[in-house]
Amino acid sequence: MSFHWAKPYEPKTALEKWFDSRLPLPRLIYEHGGSYEAPKNLNYWWNFGSLALVFMVIQIVTGIVLAMHYAANETVAFASVERIMRDVNFGWLIRYMHANGASFFFIVVYVHIFRGLYYGSYKAPREMLWILGVVIFLLMMATAFMGYVLPWGQMSFWGAQVITGLFTALPVVGEPIQTLLLGAPFVGNPALNKFFSLHYLLPFVIAGVVILHIWALHIPGSNNPLGIDVKGPQDTVPFHPYYTIKDLVGVVVALIVFSAFVFFMPNALGHPDNYIPANPLATPAHIVPEWYFWPFYAILRAFTVDFFGIPAKLWGVLAMFTSILLLLFLPWLDSSPVRSARFRPVYRQLFWVLVADVLLLGYCGQAPAEEPFVRISQFAAAYYFIHFLILVPMVARLETPKPLPRSIADPVLPGETVAQPAE
Repeated sequence: MSFHWAKPYEPKTALEKWFDSRLPLPRLIYEHGGSYEAPKNLNYWWNFGSLALVFMVIQIVTGIVLAMHYAANETVAFASVERIMRDVNFGWLIRYMHANGASFFFIVVYVHIFRGLYYGSYKAPREMLWILGVVIFLLMMATAFMGYVLPWGQMSFWGAQVITGLFTALPVVGEPIQTLLLGAPFVGNPALNKFFSLHYLLPFVIAGVVILHIWALHIPGSNNPLGIDVKGPQDTVPFHPYYTIKDLVGVVVALIVFSAFVFFMPNALGHPDNYIPANPLATPAHIVPEWYFWPFYAILRAFTVDFFGIPAKLWGVLAMFTSILLLLFLPWLDSSPVRSARFRPVYRQLFWVLVADVLLLGYCGQAPAEEPFVRISQFAAAYYFIHFLILVPMVARLETPKPLPRSIADPVLPGETVAQPAE
């Protein structure tokens, strides 16, 4: 979005005018980049949106290169990955960048999501922006799962066996859905080919939804730490050069940390069993997904008793998917007119409890399915749903927010700083 006080695009040369009249791509880039007016008080938590874009590009570029050398066949898939590591020029670097890039992509997206939860970026008029973000998250999870299968190691094979087996919990349609996903009644070559094809395709779908996500952002403009609307040019600065330089600092820091993992501890975020070739006759002692699925895996395993004639496995599957889809309805679950948790003391405390709860779920998700981890995950999963379905709507109605500043400029410019009560 370009606010009405932003300087409009004006082609200067005859070539620019000709190009603008036939394909106004420079105008589009200028209006959604250079002349985009952003709130002047954005902090470094807003860097994680651009960081997510950087790691998405890293994943797409390295994935394309890996696809040139990978063989999607169960007899040679594992060997082809080893060949990439040993014989392809800088193949080890490309593979480690891709594997660790997936983890870093999820890290920055998780921070991006929790920043949105804290500052109320899901509230009107940014509901569509939030919904598209959740869609991106779901596509990321599907892409990551399929990519984890491709090395065809022990954890890849058995992870696919467990995750696709979840659909069998659905009555009547469960087994047909599993067979459709796998291309056969078992995890084998048809599944590997299908997952490779979809893993290659879905990142470009994600890129398309990211474009929609940015478009949806530029219509109402960016939220800010105060959670109040922009009142005029005194509240904004051009995105370039101010935030491009600020984002560049964040990118440099993130790439330094990323490089430390790639070069010095490339396997720290993976599972050692995936360096063992897939063996359908040898079940690993403890099957776990990648770390970014751990909280949802803990919710899945939290259900151990049948309720109302419905098997515990089906309850777990429904709860796992619902825990993600629940985020789509958050703009309507939280009816408070105040966005930022800075001015919502009760909500702010609940937010940090939620962060601790998700971390606890993640810890239980990687632990063995035994006590006390199962019992802890049951309490943590129960709180997760209570937070969104009960506490957030209740606090939105009962909480008394702190007074809001009159404008973004009030806290940063000298002069009158009279606060106005929250509506």
